[in-house]
Amino acid sequence: MTIEKTTLTFLQSLKRNNNREWFQKNKERYLASQLNVIHWLDELIAEMNKHDQLQTRNGKEALYRIYNDVRFSKDKTPYNPRFAGYFKRLKPGLRGGYYFWINPGESRIACGFGYPNSQDLLRIRQDIDVNHKDWRKLLKEKKLQSTFGTLQGEQVKTTPKGFPKDHPAIDLLRYKQFWFEKSYTDAEVLSPNFLKQVNKDFKAIRPFFNYMSEVLSTDLNGESIL
Repeated sequence: MTIEKTTLTFLQSLKRNNNREWFQKNKERYLASQLNVIHWLDELIAEMNKHDQLQTRNGKEALYRIYNDVRFSKDKTPYNPRFAGYFKRLKPGLRGGYYFWINPGESRIACGFGYPNSQDLLRIRQDIDVNHKDWRKLLKEKKLQSTFGTLQGEQVKTTPKGFPKDHPAIDLLRYKQFWFEKSYTDAEVLSPNFLKQVNKDFKAIRPFFNYMSEVLSTDLNGESIL
C-alpha cells in the first residue's frame, strides 16, 4: 500500500485554495485522498501490532479532522492541509504514543510524551534524579540516535521545584516534554517502501518506550501502581 501522488497534489491544492467554496467543489478529491491515507494507515497499524500493542484500531480512528477549529485560533483558514493523527498504545501498561503528518514538503513522524500530566512528569523527573546514568545510556542508543537524533521538547528555564540546580542531569530534569521526530521528503512519502520504513522507524523508539512504561507503572520503590 502506498501514499498516492494525487493525495499530495490534493493537499498542495488545498493549501493554495483554503476556502469552503473550493473545498466543496473538490470534495470527491478530498474523500479519495482521505481513503488512500486511511487504507495506508490500516496496513501500518497491522504491521505495528506485530511488535507493539496499539489501542487505536484502524486508520479512520487514528486521523485528526482536516477542519480547523477557528473559534480560539488566530488562523482563520477553514482547513488544515495535511493528513495527521495519532496511534495510542494499549493502556494502562504501555505508555507513549506515535504521531504522523502527511504534508507536502513537511511530512514527519514523532513519538514520545508531548504533554505528560503533572504526576507523570514528577515521576519521570524522580527517575532521572536517581537513574540519570541509565538515561544517558538510553538516549545514546545507536538505533534511536540514527533514526531520530537527540531528545526534543520544551524545557523550563529555571530549576524544577524540588531538585538541586547543580544536579549532574539538570539538562534532562528541565525537560517537560520527551519527544523525538523524523522528517521525510515527498519522494520518500510516495515510495513503495514508505510504510515499511515508517514501521521500522517507529520500532526504533521501543527501548525508550519500554523503559518509560516501567517507570510510569511503578512507584519509587519499584512496586506496581497499576
